[in-house]
Amino acid sequence: MTTVAAYAAPAAKAPLERTTIERRPVGEQDVLIEIKFAGICHSDIHQAREGWGEAIFPMVPGHEIAGVVTEVGSGVTKFAVGDRVGVGCMVDSCRECDNCKAGLEQYCVKGMTGTYNAVGRDGEPTYGGYSTHIVVDEAYTVRIPEGLGLDEAAPLLCAGITTYSPLKHWNVGPGKKVAILGMGGLGHMGVKIAHALGADVTVLSQSLRKKDDGLKLGADHYYATSDPKTFEELRGTFDVILSTVSAPLDLDRFLSLLRADGAFVNVGAPEEPVSLNLFSVIAGRKTLAGSSIGGIRETQEMLDFCAEHGFGAEIELISAAEINEAYERVLASDVRYRFVIDAATI
Repeated sequence: MTTVAAYAAPAAKAPLERTTIERRPVGEQDVLIEIKFAGICHSDIHQAREGWGEAIFPMVPGHEIAGVVTEVGSGVTKFAVGDRVGVGCMVDSCRECDNCKAGLEQYCVKGMTGTYNAVGRDGEPTYGGYSTHIVVDEAYTVRIPEGLGLDEAAPLLCAGITTYSPLKHWNVGPGKKVAILGMGGLGHMGVKIAHALGADVTVLSQSLRKKDDGLKLGADHYYATSDPKTFEELRGTFDVILSTVSAPLDLDRFLSLLRADGAFVNVGAPEEPVSLNLFSVIAGRKTLAGSSIGGIRETQEMLDFCAEHGFGAEIELISAAEINEAYERVLASDVRYRFVIDAATI
């Protein structure tokens, strides 16, 4: 076991504080990664504050991890010391179910093993990226292409793949009209990716405050959902609406914006249940769907896609001492568009 520095929440809703954790020895199929950068995802806050249910403490959040391999196990074939790598939201799965075999490890029938707030197959709790080092099986590690800075790449391991996977699955591309609902950490990546895929992209945001940013990142149109005229003007417009919002929505209003056979896809996960009038989907043969992250193969595809198109995330780099302040700013929507922790400050 190796002792490393980390930032952890000692209990639900408690401020994160500097501490040390134990990392397992490097096994035959493992890589030891020196973490360079770790993104702050809204789901880190949900889990550290038990918004999604009972959690495991102390908790070291962080599932947007970018770093460099410093040691490899004797059986490792994918990576070598010095490689630039990333780790996303999962570090294991059963590997045997139909979903795992199909490259959909995120939908493992037995449940994937989360990068943090989970229990690994060794029975030990998993600790995430707010730390200096992590040991991960090579099968759940991805390569960060040259041309992508490690700092701007870190958020792609969640925010990037969480938007890329559904946009690809629902065939977003030339000739398709897609709306990105919410212009935050996930939403800004949804705009970039949908634009790079060749779609006609609209941002739906509460206000027009971030309109200039949205258009600069690749949106063709930008509307405020606080304006009732938006829902009249855009009725029946979109093939796909990707909702990145983690607050409860009036789903019936947003479903009215879809064309026949359109899909409203949720990647934002509100803590409270939402209600729905089923006529909103029956009229128009519409789909109300959800999507998680992507599998390992698709995550690598997404990283290569972003590198090919010359973009990462829009980030604000912070020191580890600023994590608690950053959490409050995320909740206040005061970040453009992803906080990234410089792991050298841990």
